[in-house]
Amino acid sequence: MMDKKQGASRLSKGKWLLGAAMMTLLSAGAMAQQKTLYVGMNGGDMERAFTQYVFPDFEKANNVKIVVVPGTSTDVLAKAQAYKDKPQMHVMFLDDGIMARAISMGLCEQLNDDPVLKELYPTAVMKDRMAAGIDIGMTGLGYNTKMFADKGWAPPTSWMDLADPKYKGKVVFQSASGSTFGLHGFLMFNRIQGGDDKNYEPGFKKWPDTIGPNVLEYIPNSAKLAEMIQSNEAAIFPLTPTAIARLKKRDIPVEYAQPKEGSVILMVGECVIAKNSEPELSQKLALYLLSASAQAKALEMGGHFPSNKNVKAPADNAESLKRFQGYMENAKILDWDQINTARPAFNARWNRTVER
Repeated sequence: MMDKKQGASRLSKGKWLLGAAMMTLLSAGAMAQQKTLYVGMNGGDMERAFTQYVFPDFEKANNVKIVVVPGTSTDVLAKAQAYKDKPQMHVMFLDDGIMARAISMGLCEQLNDDPVLKELYPTAVMKDRMAAGIDIGMTGLGYNTKMFADKGWAPPTSWMDLADPKYKGKVVFQSASGSTFGLHGFLMFNRIQGGDDKNYEPGFKKWPDTIGPNVLEYIPNSAKLAEMIQSNEAAIFPLTPTAIARLKKRDIPVEYAQPKEGSVILMVGECVIAKNSEPELSQKLALYLLSASAQAKALEMGGHFPSNKNVKAPADNAESLKRFQGYMENAKILDWDQINTARPAFNARWNRTVER
């Protein structure tokens, strides 16, 4: 027969087991309630900065897990298109030109009208609030500071410096049919020659007698640029302040120059994917990512220049943010609807007549 002490012990143990079981059930319930949002975006440095420093505050405040689906803008767009009727992602980050294509394909949901949108640079809100920039940059000119110093050359000041005979065989140009930097460089040259985002004839006509003879190599992207600078093959090339800053961190002798005609806005935009399974939560995340607090962390931890004008930079980023704001004063916006409509014909002509 069980004595009183054993009975009390078993009762106590029973209560503990019941409490533990309830805790397990509550924990399981909490986990069951936690939702997951999938965000398509660039991998590497950008993914690390957002997953480690930008997303966590939103995850904690909303009991949600954010999972990155990494890939280039083209990759992310292809995934969104493949699952258009039953989206696997909730929000996607795309370069502005590709975002314009995504919008035209009906892949984006209009952003909710929110006060945070008024805090952004006007250029950061895309037509009809279908997308907005979370990271704004610009394409201008990069140059090899060691080579310029050795030759006694002054820093470049104009897109037309790419045509200066002293740079013959020292200009490196990204392919305008495959690289945004190269396309930006050509389109600014085309504008200077009297063309626009519908009419490329002036640029194509003048290229063979101006910039063309100076080009050492047309590279598919900027991955090869670092070694070409270090080997003194590349003197001058289209590039962004952000890309320049990353090269400088690797002790590569390079600097950014803002052309007097203006740089070209290069924006990473975000949009809420149409027909996704969590429309309200997706909108909430998108608007959070436009906030000054989220973008301040993206600037400090990832070097992403903010689209929100209210971002206050930490001391070590203050000077670069001030320079960026100066570059924005004459930065140019492209008509991506026109460009994307003409892109297949443009690419074919570029490949046939320039990179042949």
